[in-house]
Amino acid sequence: MENKTVKPPEKTPRLRATGKAAVTRTQLDPERWVDTAIDVLAKEGVAGLRVEVLAKRCGVTKGSFYWHFKDRQALLDAILERWREGRIRDIEKTTSGLAGRELEQLHYVIEVYGASRNRKGMSIELAVRDWARHDTRAAAIVESVDLYRLECTRRLFVTAGMSDAEAKSRSLLLYACVFGLSLMHYAPFDDNLGDLKQRIAERIISS
Repeated sequence: MENKTVKPPEKTPRLRATGKAAVTRTQLDPERWVDTAIDVLAKEGVAGLRVEVLAKRCGVTKGSFYWHFKDRQALLDAILERWREGRIRDIEKTTSGLAGRELEQLHYVIEVYGASRNRKGMSIELAVRDWARHDTRAAAIVESVDLYRLECTRRLFVTAGMSDAEAKSRSLLLYACVFGLSLMHYAPFDDNLGDLKQRIAERIISS
């Protein structure tokens, strides 16, 4: 009789019975949970970050969540860390420049932060800052990002020839301006907003 190689049966997804039907058990990676949580945060704030809600949005059970996170606080910490890392990357990208071109780099910082920012990004920013008003961990993360942001521009002003005290005041003024503008509706205020913003930038940066 001819010998035939018998292939082992292919593995099939484990099934979990739910009433009369059986569904495939899904395991999401931690990054997917954080992505989903950030989407919810942008729309509903931190109060909307409930495990049941997130599991439903992801189409999985709560057990999948606890496979990756000890508890809800662990997820909140992961969200804050993701936000912090993203902001630090953006800050370093906008404030790193070639020697001798510090003033040009400061103009670029104002241009980037003063431009129309995407709605989701602003919603996340506002949600995190609102969260920080009521939570010490969130407040510490936001403070660390803001201080790093101020320090990076302070160094640019000092390298451009300003005293440390002047550099600190200019750095704070710069971000107070660009973040304030991001919260305001001022389009009808001037017929040429481009020139208006340019004059503001010159006042902040010029020696």
